[in-house]
Amino acid sequence: MTVPARDTVEIGLNRFARRGYDLDEVSIVPSRRTRDVDDVSTAWQIDAFRFDIPLVTSPSDAVVSPATAIAVGQAGGLGVLNAEGLWTRYDDPLPVYHRLRDAAAEAPPPVSLLQEVYAQPVEPDLIGARIKEMRDAGVTTAVRVSPQHTQQLAPAVLAAGVDLLVIQGTIVSAEHVTTQGDALNLKEFIADLDVPVIVGGAANYQTALHLMRTGAAGVIVGVGADSFSTGDAVMGVRVPLASAIADAAAARRDYLDETGGRYVHVIANGRIETSGSIARALACGADAVQIGEPLRAAKEAPAGGVWWDSVAAHPRLPRGGTSAPVPAAGSLEQVLLGPAETADGRTNLFGALRRTMAKTGYRDLKEFQRVDLVIGGSPTGPEIG
Repeated sequence: MTVPARDTVEIGLNRFARRGYDLDEVSIVPSRRTRDVDDVSTAWQIDAFRFDIPLVTSPSDAVVSPATAIAVGQAGGLGVLNAEGLWTRYDDPLPVYHRLRDAAAEAPPPVSLLQEVYAQPVEPDLIGARIKEMRDAGVTTAVRVSPQHTQQLAPAVLAAGVDLLVIQGTIVSAEHVTTQGDALNLKEFIADLDVPVIVGGAANYQTALHLMRTGAAGVIVGVGADSFSTGDAVMGVRVPLASAIADAAAARRDYLDETGGRYVHVIANGRIETSGSIARALACGADAVQIGEPLRAAKEAPAGGVWWDSVAAHPRLPRGGTSAPVPAAGSLEQVLLGPAETADGRTNLFGALRRTMAKTGYRDLKEFQRVDLVIGGSPTGPEIG
């Protein structure tokens, strides 16, 4: 299928650009029916693994440790540990967290400090130890590796018995062209595995479809930009997330027809920081959302309210900043499932989703993906996708 041109704008002589929409430009329209909130299900399933809430955590060390990954699993979501993060570089990363929190006492920790602490090499034995800790707790285990280090680190990850492998970078393609040695062939790599793989990020229909054809169980859509991302300033890359999700959902539908029934899950990843953004992302066609920054307000967050994304520590081209700590808004369970004590949409994230689905009359997530949407002006400014 060729995606038809739509909302194309001429930006200069013979140069055109598509109009894209961010999540906060999209609004959900209630239907003729409402439903009791207790009759609504937010459950979803990827491969053999079922989850009560459509949450996949961002693999940021600021919010995910083995303990918080376990807590997220016990709350009904999927916690993703970074196999290239602090927990696999240091036998005891707590002193590193203390350094970062101390540096954040008066201002956000400098990126140079992040680069320094992430210069410690990854230890494959620690990958196995962290996965064992999560497995022993009885939750579904997932770890993230970057495309550049997948072939190097995947043996340790798979030997430890991980349930789901996440191959994630800012932008991931099914066809990486290089003259610098052998490139990762996702289709061949995934075909040889016994565990399901989630890959991303994809930014458009074509990339999402190509990633689905690799055999992935899920495709991450969006470049992961949050409020502190500098990817737009550094690289000029910005994805209007509502449009990217809708494009990926179209790719999923076409791939379903192409294969005669193989369903690939779409996981939205961008500036999804409130319960309203979660609802909009799912309404646009996502099966789940990947979030990180909102979880730093949980008491259990290992960085104590400080935030940074994994690309903020890139040794040559960091594309994200760090933040000063925010006060804890409650336990991780309160942030995810409530009760909320504030009205800003940053706690009871998935309880609010249930309420939205009930108010619009939908009983499960697949039904909710058919909700009517309208485009309107944003009262808060554009979201960076």
